[in-house]
Amino acid sequence: MQSIKLNVTNSLASRSALLTGSIAALAVLISGLAALPLIRHSAEQQVRASLSSQADLVRDVATNPNDFEADHLGHPDLANGQDMGNPARTLLGLVGYLRSQGVEVQPIMPGTVVPHALTAEQISQVVAGNNVSAKSCERGSCIFIEARPVGIGTGIVLIQSTSVASSVSGTAIGRIFLALIAGFIVAVFVGLAAAKRLTKPLADAADAAHRLAAGERDIRLVPEGPTEISEIAEALNSLAEELERSEGRQREFLTSVSHELRTPLTAIRGYAEGMSDGIVAGNEMVHVGQIIESESVRLDRLVNDLLDLARTGAVDFPLAQESVDLVDVVRQASEVWADRAARENVHFSSLLPDASIFVRSDAMRIRQIIDNLAENALRVTPEGQTIVFAVGANAAIEVRDSGPGLTREDEIVAFQPGELFERYRGVRKVGTGFGLALVGRLASRLGATASVAQAPEGGAAFRIDFTNVRLP
Repeated sequence: MQSIKLNVTNSLASRSALLTGSIAALAVLISGLAALPLIRHSAEQQVRASLSSQADLVRDVATNPNDFEADHLGHPDLANGQDMGNPARTLLGLVGYLRSQGVEVQPIMPGTVVPHALTAEQISQVVAGNNVSAKSCERGSCIFIEARPVGIGTGIVLIQSTSVASSVSGTAIGRIFLALIAGFIVAVFVGLAAAKRLTKPLADAADAAHRLAAGERDIRLVPEGPTEISEIAEALNSLAEELERSEGRQREFLTSVSHELRTPLTAIRGYAEGMSDGIVAGNEMVHVGQIIESESVRLDRLVNDLLDLARTGAVDFPLAQESVDLVDVVRQASEVWADRAARENVHFSSLLPDASIFVRSDAMRIRQIIDNLAENALRVTPEGQTIVFAVGANAAIEVRDSGPGLTREDEIVAFQPGELFERYRGVRKVGTGFGLALVGRLASRLGATASVAQAPEGGAAFRIDFTNVRLP
């Protein structure tokens, strides 16, 4: 026996890798799309919170400048080594710093230009001492607004473009995109490795199937991988074993056929040569003629059995589909076989119900089945013993005998061509070796089921069940 080692098929592996990579990419993409609004909202909230804190700081510096000395602030942009004793310088330094960060700072003072970003209502709220937090959009451009009151009738306004939030969210989206690419690459490599491992047993199975098709029969696979795939290897191993057995039976079958054909042909040829050479005397001609006729009949029956056995598998095998009374068919067969049994000193009986049992079938083929079974039973039944024909109320025909019977192993292979012939040739009387095989195939074509068991009479009981085609 050989174990198979095969190349990995890349088609399924690459498809599996592409599938896993696509699933990973799709999962990241969906997650990114779902998170995009949250990212944008979070970025906007972060920018607004920072701008609000900065507005509060400007308000505090403007209202309490002495609390924000340069030393306390600790920021070089605010100190610059200058004297910060003037409160205005502290505020101006803070404003300058904010403007360098992209934050516009505008005052709200009576008699000055009103900040363009605020509405009249918002200015009124600031003048009244209330904080204002807003977002304003104009011509596709949006800004964040944070306004704080710093005194009676005055205030400060901080304005920042929303593009800052877009920049923050863009950074997060870029990271998601990088994660998408990285996840796809990793998934492809992982999927490819997993797919190669998964498809290797399939590739082994494919190669084994090709080699079986090419005629090799000593191939066996080692089951591996997931359960479903290992079952394929086991199935191929079973197939290889069955092919070996089947081809062995075919060889034995052909050998048996050759032997059976050669025997009557040899006898016929020998006597024919004797007659042509003048060896057979005139008073022996009748006896020789009877032998030749007997061997010819045997040869004819063998050929007919082989033809019928081959034709039962053909699509155009002729079958009539009509209403058939099983009881009537068996009754007619009983009349013929009762006489045949009497000539062989064998008792014959038939057990038939009073009522008819109709099936949709072919009466001629049913009779052919009965004749084959009866011929087999009469051949193995000793003188003084019994053959029984029976029809059950469940639309089943039985042919029973009190011959030597069959073993459990015999019953399993009883309807296979030549099996019982090979087992019992030279042990008991045998026929052509194909009669029971023909019975099994005819029963199958008629929609019936053939089986064999031990008979109450002590021999074999062959049963043909027509339940599936019984008519109401």
